[in-house]
Amino acid sequence: MGYSLDRKNNYSAAQQPSDLHGENKLKKPILLLLAAILTISASVTRADDDHAYTQGPVLIVNFVRTQPGMFEEYMRYLGSTYKHLMDEYKKQGIITDYSVYQARPRDPQDADLILTVTYKNMAAFDDLQARTDPTAKQAFGSLAKAASASADRGKLRMDVGSQMVRQLILK
Repeated sequence: MGYSLDRKNNYSAAQQPSDLHGENKLKKPILLLLAAILTISASVTRADDDHAYTQGPVLIVNFVRTQPGMFEEYMRYLGSTYKHLMDEYKKQGIITDYSVYQARPRDPQDADLILTVTYKNMAAFDDLQARTDPTAKQAFGSLAKAASASADRGKLRMDVGSQMVRQLILK
């Protein structure tokens, strides 16, 4: 009768089992890996498309109220020591920019100056103190003198508050 019980002979060349040389064992993990890579890349692409913006630089915004009659004195400090420090941090790549804004206070407790410092991203805050301390030591002579100078500036101004904001860049 034309039937064969020999399994080897029941397969055509295209149907021959390939696990004789371990090929099947190798194909399955490769296919799974390829599927995982495609899934991950598709989800990352989809995540980028889900937002109408990208995350941009991070700003620290400080609100300052100068003491009565001390505006010009505080501006002299900002124009000398503060400017020197910020320019050095910028040169070292620690910050990307800084600015000083004059504001019209709405009441006696409101800021009349706004100071901003711009950082490339949130990662810029990693080990920030370790990267800024050497410049502060150079400018003031020591960290203790830098802290003392900061306390002395309290006679010129009052910190009203601060805020961290991140720019969102619309696509």
